Amino acid sequence: MTPADIQALGKVAVLMGGTSAERDISLLSGGGVLQALRSQGVDAQAFDPAERNLAELKAEGFARCFIALHGRHGEDGTVQGALELMGIPYTGSGVMASAIAMDKVMTKRVWLAEGLPTPRWVRLGVDEQQRERVRTVPDELGLPLIVKPPREGSSIGVTKVHGYSDMQDAVQLAARYDPDVLCEEFIGGEEVTCPVLGEGGDARALPVVRIQPPEAGYDYQNKYFTDEVRYLCPSGLPEAEEREIQRIVVAAYRALGCRGWGRADLMVRASDRKPFLLEMNTSPGMTGHSLVPMSARAAGISYEALCLHLLAQARLDDARPAVAPGVGTQGHLG
Repeated sequence: MTPADIQALGKVAVLMGGTSAERDISLLSGGGVLQALRSQGVDAQAFDPAERNLAELKAEGFARCFIALHGRHGEDGTVQGALELMGIPYTGSGVMASAIAMDKVMTKRVWLAEGLPTPRWVRLGVDEQQRERVRTVPDELGLPLIVKPPREGSSIGVTKVHGYSDMQDAVQLAARYDPDVLCEEFIGGEEVTCPVLGEGGDARALPVVRIQPPEAGYDYQNKYFTDEVRYLCPSGLPEAEEREIQRIVVAAYRALGCRGWGRADLMVRASDRKPFLLEMNTSPGMTGHSLVPMSARAAGISYEALCLHLLAQARLDDARPAVAPGVGTQGHLG
């Protein structure tokens, strides 16, 4: 992008922080994005919706927003809806795709309707969390199994349950973060993740990242604050296996109506190497430990170039990308 193209992007708000359980990670992501955009000459400013009214975005003349919020009131369609009403283009998926992808149960329903593989599950509503009902879940899904809040991320409130006696505590933990609780079949194998850039027929997968966690598991602490987890990119998977993961991820992304960017998390079952979709992140992390920048680097895209590209694709639900003059829909990555 030329200096004129960058200037044409206008005044940019990097939305970070927010009120979700992932606030601290969002501040790290937003700080990285802010620094990257400023290093490229973008007039970018930090904006924390937990501390300022969103209406100030319009009043202060922001031309577009880079959404670096994670979790509720940032990744779930609510902020996207507010920006739609104000007419301020933003990065990432629109209102509907953001709302669906934030809810893992709704996401699974869409994927199953499209014939895409996802682990079996049981949803426990507020009125289904009595001990008698909870104890029957392992009979349906087997053991071990995973219990998690369906509308949180970053492994918050997640428990791997090994026995019937652990179920009630796991459900109570998940219910601290979400009224509903998602119980999911455990897929034994390798965890992988795969980012996607673009929209519709132009959406394309970036290289797969293979995750090798320590014995303690791939939890919140290990995801963001230690160097105990090994990330392999290139993944080292057989080429055909990587291509199949990428195919499934792009299909999952399109099925939800995502745009801009996203990152799908999957398990590859050890017994038959079949991939299973776990979730789609529509506002992925951009911290020093984050996986989209790692995958992008393997594809020859720097962190700064990735941030600029995503910003150039900012748009509203009812409009084509609000690209700066001289920048095509593929941005400078085209």
